[in-house]
Amino acid sequence: MNRLWDQLKNLEYLLQPESALERELLSTAEFRHGLLWGEPRFGHPEGKVALHVREVLDNIDLIPQITVEQRSQLRLIALSHDTFKFAEDRSRPRDWEKHHGHIARRFMEKYTSDAAVLDVIETHDDAYYAWLSVRHEHWLEGKDKSLGHLIARMDYCLQLYYLFFKCDTQTGDKTQAPLKWFERMVPDIEVVAIREEIQF
Repeated sequence: MNRLWDQLKNLEYLLQPESALERELLSTAEFRHGLLWGEPRFGHPEGKVALHVREVLDNIDLIPQITVEQRSQLRLIALSHDTFKFAEDRSRPRDWEKHHGHIARRFMEKYTSDAAVLDVIETHDDAYYAWLSVRHEHWLEGKDKSLGHLIARMDYCLQLYYLFFKCDTQTGDKTQAPLKWFERMVPDIEVVAIREEIQF
């Protein structure tokens, strides 16, 4: 446990930033606060966001045959995608503009103009919500979270979206059903295998 807390106190050691931008993000007080937020819960038994991010970064390193640019994009998405969960409005009905993905996107707009990175950050949970909307037809909050809507929006960077969704989903104790459904339902992605040694 002491080693874990030492790692959390030294986010640079835990997350191993690889660029000036990654180092700048980790030096930002609000960003650091978000990375250190969280308690163990379903889907995230690791608790702290930074520990989840470490798992996602490890998955990115296991993707076969990605470009240097894709890896850099995926790392930025990984570092920021859940970092603003602490600021999310969880009241009902949901205001999707106050979802942590939207908040993270607005924050990251100060640091990058890469539309694919920003769009994936904003919508990173939408494949899961699309799966939920199919399973629960009467989920009114999910009426704008259909798979068709997501594909139409992310068509220009769909493979990048999928790669991040896979790296994010194959962490903690998350259910793998949404990922398997996405891989079956979206014909225009190249399905990849990562963490083959782990049975999900």
